[in-house]
Amino acid sequence: MGMTPVVSSSPSERLSAGGIELEVVRRGTGHPVLLLHGMQNVDPRARFLDLLGRRAEIIAPSHPGFGHSPRPADFETVSDLVHLYLDVLDGLPYPKVTLMGFSFGGWLAAEIAVKCCHRLDRLVLVDAFGLKLSDRETPDILDVFNTSPQEVRRRSWHDPAKAPDLDAMSDDELIVRARNWDALCLYGWHPYMYDPQLKRWLRRITIPTLVLWGASDGIVKPSYGRGYSALIPGSRFEVIEAAGHHPEIEQPEAFADRVAAFLDR
Repeated sequence: MGMTPVVSSSPSERLSAGGIELEVVRRGTGHPVLLLHGMQNVDPRARFLDLLGRRAEIIAPSHPGFGHSPRPADFETVSDLVHLYLDVLDGLPYPKVTLMGFSFGGWLAAEIAVKCCHRLDRLVLVDAFGLKLSDRETPDILDVFNTSPQEVRRRSWHDPAKAPDLDAMSDDELIVRARNWDALCLYGWHPYMYDPQLKRWLRRITIPTLVLWGASDGIVKPSYGRGYSALIPGSRFEVIEAAGHHPEIEQPEAFADRVAAFLDR
């Protein structure tokens, strides 16, 4: 269940856990950080990887069904993902790591931290899903499957010009993007992007936690992030200005600085 040897920073590397071979992006040296991606798998060209990689060793797998990671036919719930990443943590050659999750991956990271604080030294949640905070009639999380793509784009970015240019993508990149969307729908459709039980158990997270949010996020608003942080004892809530749902992409320098400062604290 160990890691495959590191030979490059390309996404063709593999990490084996629970009988599943996950593609993985690795970058940098230093403090180990297991990064759980959001609605799309991590682009190995993303600038934040190099910036944060100066301070930390980043290990960023693609979840089963995302990127080029296979998904077994009977593997289809958030619980499956959480238990797979418990296997990943058991296989890493470090006594403890920092767990960082973006968006959908932030939901996974919160679930894992509730169950497994003894393998973690810190937790970073970035524009995370996973909770129902408002009343039944008030949506906390934009329904990205039943909202027009133009509106999803507008709500996702402080500057929509920073969004990926689909016209410039290769056929393989477009196939991966569609595959990611299908997997996200499978795992997060019902109930939509939250676990009704998670809210109760966030009190079990006792490690230092940073809840980091894009000030212009229209998918999950900063008020949702503040509510999330309030449920985790002692957590810090911080906002990155001029960023939407993807602060690591829109403001990579500010994002890397905030995370590095938290790791050093």
